[in-house]
Amino acid sequence: MQTVTAVAHRGDPYRFRENTVDSLRSALDQGADAVEVDVRLTRDGVPVLLHDDTLQRLWEVGRPLGALSAEELRGLTAGGVPTLAEALAATGDSRVMVDLCGPVGRRTVERTLDVVRRCGAQDRVYYSAHAEAMLAVRAADPAAEIALTWTTLAPPRPALLAAIRPRWLNYRFSLVSRELAARIHHDGCLLSVWTPDTRRSMSRLLDLGVDSITTNRIDVLHALRTAAEGPDACARDR
Repeated sequence: MQTVTAVAHRGDPYRFRENTVDSLRSALDQGADAVEVDVRLTRDGVPVLLHDDTLQRLWEVGRPLGALSAEELRGLTAGGVPTLAEALAATGDSRVMVDLCGPVGRRTVERTLDVVRRCGAQDRVYYSAHAEAMLAVRAADPAAEIALTWTTLAPPRPALLAAIRPRWLNYRFSLVSRELAARIHHDGCLLSVWTPDTRRSMSRLLDLGVDSITTNRIDVLHALRTAAEGPDACARDR
């Protein structure tokens, strides 16, 4: 059986608040090969880790991120929302999938890629979002590794694939079938999926031959993958 890349969705959110440094570090300790983070800009253009456009759900602050400077954000969350630069430092040499959230314009792409470059992380960061954002990433960085998020069973147009040149096609896990996996592999892409959280769903996807699974339960995925790879993998983990 092929080795499946285990990606931690927003870190380890069952143990720590999502998209925080503690959550990312915990996910890596639990066996993640990569962590997925959500990136948005503050008012003054600093890429930070936050999925929502406001602080309400996670931090109980009814303020939109886009109205806050990075300094104001740090004060309102006691430093709990890391910058992208802080997240890259906290993850060491591990892979990071940067999901560009919300409306993604040229400013968001340029500021995000600039941080990745300044941190020397180009070789371990890859980017995920819908087609418009990924076209902007490709225009800004011809060498960027891209996971194009796709939400329909209708395949991406060949012209779109030629323009974006994704390494991965990133599907909601419930859409994936053996036929879909075979088609994507035939077309020369790798198949990543998000976000199964039950053993049953993960086991089905492993059997279908997906290349990467993004989950909120990285410990469960790591255990299933280790069992599937057999006793040699168990020995490597000891």
